[in-house]
Amino acid sequence: MPHRQNLILAALPARILAALEPHLKIVKLPFAQLVASTGDTVTNIYFPHDSVVSLVVQLDDGQMVEAAMVGRDGVVNATSALDGTLALQRSIVQVAGDSSSISPNDLRAVAREWEGLQSLIIRHEQILLSQAMQSAACNASHTVEARMCRWLLRIRDLTQSDQIMLTQEFLAQLLGVRRTSVSLVAGTLQSAGLIRYKRGNIKLLDIEALQETSCECYAKVNTAYEMLRRPGDASLWPQASNGRN
Repeated sequence: MPHRQNLILAALPARILAALEPHLKIVKLPFAQLVASTGDTVTNIYFPHDSVVSLVVQLDDGQMVEAAMVGRDGVVNATSALDGTLALQRSIVQVAGDSSSISPNDLRAVAREWEGLQSLIIRHEQILLSQAMQSAACNASHTVEARMCRWLLRIRDLTQSDQIMLTQEFLAQLLGVRRTSVSLVAGTLQSAGLIRYKRGNIKLLDIEALQETSCECYAKVNTAYEMLRRPGDASLWPQASNGRN
């Protein structure tokens, strides 16, 4: 089943996924597509497969900083299925790829019928908030080199590829630093044999060294998502008021 390429959908009990499946469709998410803008009406909810979406804060001067990253272990725009249809953040595709998509009305209807799905969405949004808080602390306390390694490793986990297509300019925007800072760090990592960079193509060469150079935030974010989809956790699937679970 192609929808199971998203780990949130894959973690659902078969009966809940079966309720969602008639409403899900596979869509292509192109690079730089805006999938949500703060305050706008949400028309689609996305469960990425190999695509990656950045939740960003954009300032009045045009500067953009990434607050959280959502890929195959998450979902974009899910809160609209619980409390309305307005986007709470600006979301932009940073890695093109496939995604399962569903309308807010359809996801809301299934979540109301299956209380466990509603609980999972709430927990996912809590993890997104935690990731945003971790990013704020990371940006304030850790070096550009450590942050860049964390970011590259997270992208690798979400795309399952050591090859990342990305310009230094876009990466600098997401990290909230100058492009010259990214160029210097990329040069240092390349000289040390950790990566190879050429014309917007970053190849990760030494994963262990990247993990050693990365800050603690990489492991903390991964641990949170692993807990979210932990199999056999009965707390994710409480008894629904209508008797279904």
